[in-house]
Amino acid sequence: MWQAVTQGEVELVDLSIGLEPEASEPFPPEIDYFDHREGAERLAANLHGLGIEDVDAEDFPGGMGLAWEDITLIAHAGTHLDAPWHYGPEVDGEPARTIDEVPLEWCVGDAVVLDFTWKEPRTEISVGEIEGQLAELDHELAPGEIVLIETGADELWGTEAYLTDFPGMGAEATTYLVERGVKVIGTDAYGFDKPFDEMGRRFVESGDGDELWPAHFAGREVEYCQIESMANLDALPQRTGVPLVTFPVKIVDASAGWVRPVAFVGRDG
Repeated sequence: MWQAVTQGEVELVDLSIGLEPEASEPFPPEIDYFDHREGAERLAANLHGLGIEDVDAEDFPGGMGLAWEDITLIAHAGTHLDAPWHYGPEVDGEPARTIDEVPLEWCVGDAVVLDFTWKEPRTEISVGEIEGQLAELDHELAPGEIVLIETGADELWGTEAYLTDFPGMGAEATTYLVERGVKVIGTDAYGFDKPFDEMGRRFVESGDGDELWPAHFAGREVEYCQIESMANLDALPQRTGVPLVTFPVKIVDASAGWVRPVAFVGRDG
């Protein structure tokens, strides 16, 4: 589904999933595809609307115009970056940034990949487990680093289990990373928190509102962005010092923007 391509001495690793009309998401994109012959008809109709009546579809070379797509989707479809505005109107008393206000400097830097493929699905990642993974890597976080949570859930893409079989971040673990200068945290799972139904079940059992999207709502106290629905983290040949670019599409006043994260790694790892 995802592949790495080689450019000179650097390997570019695509860490995204695509926008697909049959995606395993609650709100999959609706994509209408228009081939080249349909494109000729639509371009001719556009010219007619401009008062240029003497152009028909068959007048285009080979009777073919331009292919294109009409797409209806939410900003949280596919691989996307959530802005602080997604979590609430304010962060620590200050107005929360929308996706077009997120500093580009946050979205480029060295990534650290933490392995949680061993962790039981539907459970919450704790501060102690974050510290344990950093200790295994013998790595101390530096401000500006991007942390990627590898769960292996991207292997479930295209199945119903993609929405339910993954561990999620907790509020404390999220705050722990942000307080160490991390501004962007990514996951290869569908959601950053535990699965939706698991959060709902825990809330019904406990009546505790803190069970609902705790990692997201940590963003009301500490400013950060999260990338959801990444992929291919297991293709990275190294766990630290991974140069990463993950700029979001600029949607004015929006809570998120689609991204195609790309890692740059040496061919020898």
